[in-house]
Amino acid sequence: MAKKSRAERKREAAKKVEIVKKTETVKVKTAEETMAKARTGTETKEKEQDKKAESDRIFMERLKRHHDELRWLYMELYDNADMFAELCSQMKWYYDQRNDKLRKLDAEREAAGEWYRKRDMVGMMMYIDNFAGTIKGVQEKLPYIEKCNVNYIHLMPFLDSPKGRSDGGYAVADFRKVKPELGTMDDLAALAEECHDKGISLCMDFVMNHTSEDHDWARRARQGDGEYMSRYFFYADPSIPQEYEKTVPQVFPTTAPGNFTYLPELGHYVMTTFYPYQWDLNYRNPRVFNEMMYNFLYLANQGMDIIRIDAVPYIWKQLGTNCRNLPQVHTIVRMMRMIGEIVCPGIVLLGEVVMEPDKVAPYFGTVEKPECHMLYNVTTMATTWHTVATRDIRLLRKQMDIVCSLPREYTFLNYLRCHDDIGWGLDYDTLKSWGMKEVPHKKYLNDYFQGKTEGSVSRGELYNADPVTGDARFCGTTASMCGIESAGFEQDEQKMDWAITKDVMLHAYMFTQSGIPMLYSGDEIGQVNDYTYKDDPEKAPDSRYIHRGKFNWDLVENIKDKSSVQGRIFGALDHLEKIRRSEAVFDADAQVYTKDYSDQSILWIVRKAGGEELHAVFNFSDYPKTIWMPETAEYMDLLTGRSDEVTTVNLPGWGFMWMKRKMI
Repeated sequence: MAKKSRAERKREAAKKVEIVKKTETVKVKTAEETMAKARTGTETKEKEQDKKAESDRIFMERLKRHHDELRWLYMELYDNADMFAELCSQMKWYYDQRNDKLRKLDAEREAAGEWYRKRDMVGMMMYIDNFAGTIKGVQEKLPYIEKCNVNYIHLMPFLDSPKGRSDGGYAVADFRKVKPELGTMDDLAALAEECHDKGISLCMDFVMNHTSEDHDWARRARQGDGEYMSRYFFYADPSIPQEYEKTVPQVFPTTAPGNFTYLPELGHYVMTTFYPYQWDLNYRNPRVFNEMMYNFLYLANQGMDIIRIDAVPYIWKQLGTNCRNLPQVHTIVRMMRMIGEIVCPGIVLLGEVVMEPDKVAPYFGTVEKPECHMLYNVTTMATTWHTVATRDIRLLRKQMDIVCSLPREYTFLNYLRCHDDIGWGLDYDTLKSWGMKEVPHKKYLNDYFQGKTEGSVSRGELYNADPVTGDARFCGTTASMCGIESAGFEQDEQKMDWAITKDVMLHAYMFTQSGIPMLYSGDEIGQVNDYTYKDDPEKAPDSRYIHRGKFNWDLVENIKDKSSVQGRIFGALDHLEKIRRSEAVFDADAQVYTKDYSDQSILWIVRKAGGEELHAVFNFSDYPKTIWMPETAEYMDLLTGRSDEVTTVNLPGWGFMWMKRKMI
């Protein structure tokens, strides 16, 4: 082998040095990357720890705010420290399960305060299957809901319940499962997330008073398991149910008489206030309260914004009472409010209290110790239709005066129609003084809205009619009650004009009330009664399905035609909703009162806010009326946007006006 020259040896040595340098550089770089990754991992871990620490701090701060009162109320009911400790532990667990988007929403709503009282709130209630088939179908229809100016959707009962024994979904078999035909919990969470992205809130029914007889607890109780029997009201001795029956009214005396159902296979009676397949829960048992609160928090974590507490006055039972509105009910609702404010403060409790105002208002609680955020304005709804039938606004005005006299912090949900029947729970003491006796007046109202009274344009059917007492409730859509169905059947254009005018006026009156207006799906397009329910053996016995028909998407196409029934109603409601959200006089904290007027068919409502005054006047009669303003002054007609000096306004039959002026 030839000996290498000195120059070659130098080049080889230089290459070796270069290789060593590169190797060292790679090692250093690798070491730096490793160290960087370690630092990043540490930083990420530290950030996660900081985030968790901050999250824990927020929870503990909320818990501390309510702990003493919550513990005191819990121990007063149950005197069980272990169960209270479990409740607190589970609250923390459900809080930790709440995703980042929901926690962010909680924080925003806490900072905003009373977010649900904004004047742009418009609700719509719907059955998922009737409206869009499935939960995913509802998600696909969100653009239409936005077009309706709706930012609050109440999804009627969708939790798993047995077919044919569900009372419209109010007999829940599983609080953590969606009816399979409607979708899944994942679908529900996805719908909620997209709704939140669009500024829409979701409401659901939380059935607290009872479970389905198919619920796991009920099945175990039916097998004689004492632990689960204690979660309901079971009695082997018939004398105890008999004692209850002496003081507890029947909810459905004709279709589901009595408050107990006998189970021959068990030899026991079980309390069933509503229907035999709905077993009343025993809230004297702390296990029932805790588990139902865990269900409540689970559903809140799916993205629900408004939880409607179904049949809340009934949830505490005590022998020797009427088992309605007992003090312990308010204790439970107050605890529920605090649990929500600790775990998920962005949510709102809506109480379903279908009773007279003096029974309803206490469910708001007090300013210091609030209970429900919102309640239904039930009596006003029924009194509205009484006014339509009598053309006499006196009782409605008295009812509104009662509501207006309540603290402005109280938020009512207002509606013309809903999924349920109309019960004529009116102020009969007052009506009697005006010559309207209860039994014949109820018959008059039911005859009128069935279209049996001369001159009536309404159509509908009775529900739960009692042939002995003559008492009954009424079912029908807003459009059918206003005459749109009968006018369409007769192909009478003049009658249709009257019906649409009445329909729009009633909605304007609803928008004028303080609180949140709630549309029933289909009302925005004037959908009429659906008599095909009689062809379904499961629905035929329940006439409430007459106004629970499938949403007619073919009619939606007509809203583009401004001369069509659908176009006229949809366009009018759209106009009213946009005015309402743009005018300060519709603020939740506005001063509201009724004004006396010499004509008993004229309802006059005044709203004051922001240095402005709205005069909203409604003609509940078939005849045109000349309305004299309080004084000749410059008013803006909110419907036309024109301002002028006004002394009188001519209102057509079933017409209305929204006239605004600056206050001096």
